[in-house]
Amino acid sequence: MSRTFLACVVALAVAGCASTRPVLYPNERFNAVGAEAAEHDVEICMELAESAGAQPGNSSAQDAAARTAGGAAVGAASGAVGGAVVGAAGSGSAIGAASGATAGLLHWIFSKPTRSPAFENFVNQCLQERGYQPVGWD
Repeated sequence: MSRTFLACVVALAVAGCASTRPVLYPNERFNAVGAEAAEHDVEICMELAESAGAQPGNSSAQDAAARTAGGAAVGAASGAVGGAVVGAAGSGSAIGAASGATAGLLHWIFSKPTRSPAFENFVNQCLQERGYQPVGWD
């Protein structure tokens, strides 16, 4: 049972790590080179942005750990308060910590990754210089 749950969490975490990408308007340049070449140019522009120091976003394992730890801290504190009301602060704190950690991790898994505006602007500028028209990010 716990292995199945762990496998599901890992699969969802990997899906949550998928990065967002620019959407290109099918202008003359896009139509002339085709989707495959345009995708290659997107990759090049994203690599250039990273090499220039712009980071794609914070959808990392470090962000997941921070959200999980933050959720555990908030859950422990609120659980201790709730437990103290009924005379079981320790049990309430443990339950709250586990619930908060789970909530933090699930929030990270199902939330969209945050993009860096500098990274997005760099990639957009690079693509525009290559003749493409980026219209947004998905």
